[in-house]
Amino acid sequence: MNRLLYPLVASALITIVPFLLTFEKGQDIVRGLFGFEEFALLLLFVYVKNKLTKISFANKKEVPAFAGMTIVLGIVIAALFAVAWLDLQNLLAIKGWATGWYGLLPFVTCGLAIAMMWKVKPFSVSAVSFILFVALIAHLFAYNHYAAQPLAQFPLVDYMNRTVPKPVARDSLPESFRAKYFTTDSATITRGFTDSTKTNVLVLVESWGVPLDMNRFAKQLQVFDGISNQVGAHHRMYSRTRTAEREDLIYSVSRDSTGRRDTIFLPQVLRAQGIKTQFIYGGDSLVQMRNKYIRNVGFEETFFGISANSGVEPRTDRESAALLDSLLSTQDSALRFIAWTTLDTKFPLQGFMDPYKIDVAALDSAYTERLAGTLQLVADLAKKHPEVRFIVQGDHNPILSPLKFQEKFYKRWVPFVVLN
Repeated sequence: MNRLLYPLVASALITIVPFLLTFEKGQDIVRGLFGFEEFALLLLFVYVKNKLTKISFANKKEVPAFAGMTIVLGIVIAALFAVAWLDLQNLLAIKGWATGWYGLLPFVTCGLAIAMMWKVKPFSVSAVSFILFVALIAHLFAYNHYAAQPLAQFPLVDYMNRTVPKPVARDSLPESFRAKYFTTDSATITRGFTDSTKTNVLVLVESWGVPLDMNRFAKQLQVFDGISNQVGAHHRMYSRTRTAEREDLIYSVSRDSTGRRDTIFLPQVLRAQGIKTQFIYGGDSLVQMRNKYIRNVGFEETFFGISANSGVEPRTDRESAALLDSLLSTQDSALRFIAWTTLDTKFPLQGFMDPYKIDVAALDSAYTERLAGTLQLVADLAKKHPEVRFIVQGDHNPILSPLKFQEKFYKRWVPFVVLN
């Protein structure tokens, strides 16, 4: 146990002393109790030093081995000083201070740590690996339960996180977007904008996410000029089309005394009010098992395309829009609630199936063209049927596209446009 205690104390000395000397008492700075990387290097230092002391000069054949182990030991010590230096720089960067006399600290703390470890008996390589694994798991377990006081500090990881170029933040929308458009984390857009006194159409646009480029988004919205509309964005909990279809249609969620969840969907409520509920999807009904769950959420009539497995192309968005137009043009007095999940911008896009040979610029151009085509179809329908409320939303950002293309969009944020 003492053999394990010495490297823990020595690694704690290296990481805690600079912290105590650079931060005032009481500051709420999250800091590990010992340096994980220093801990690993100290265990390795003892192992290499022990190997070095066992080499006998009586055998001339062992001289190269002695030289080699001496170099390895020097590398380990240099690495220990380097990690301690990076840890110090991380602390000073938080304060905005120059190195100054603090530069002596790594040499003092590492020197004391090496002195503490000089006569400690080594662990075997397998034992060192096991100790480090257990230490990492213990750190992760403790951090998950009490993040305010982590067990271990990772100076090298912190330094890389501090110095490497930061990608554009994609998790939250900028203030410039929020100032111009309505934004919400709520998934009740459909329920909030449905007008039960008229026919409503929910259009779920495949892979339509909020782009980082606001000019690009503004250009997408130009197709709706001249139509009464409200534009905004909301956050998806999950990035799946099936989940979006269900999420958009939730009316209420409750739990009984046993904790069992009961979800009531908007089509069920509207159907009970005598409103005709219909669903359109141009692909195969077996995709994501729509043949099973679409009727369960309250749609009394469904329209699916031809099965892709039959060798025949699924129904295009233009053909689905024509079907929707015919339903809206039906000469009867029944109010309707129609949901249409589009297909033309579903990834992988036709013509871009090989993930290793995709030209991102060409993919971007194809996606832009197809999305514009789908939005134009919706705009034309909204103009033709001004008495119908259209609620147009994205299902998720293009998650199945190449990473370079995904990075053009905010994560899980999707646009919505309410027409008429």
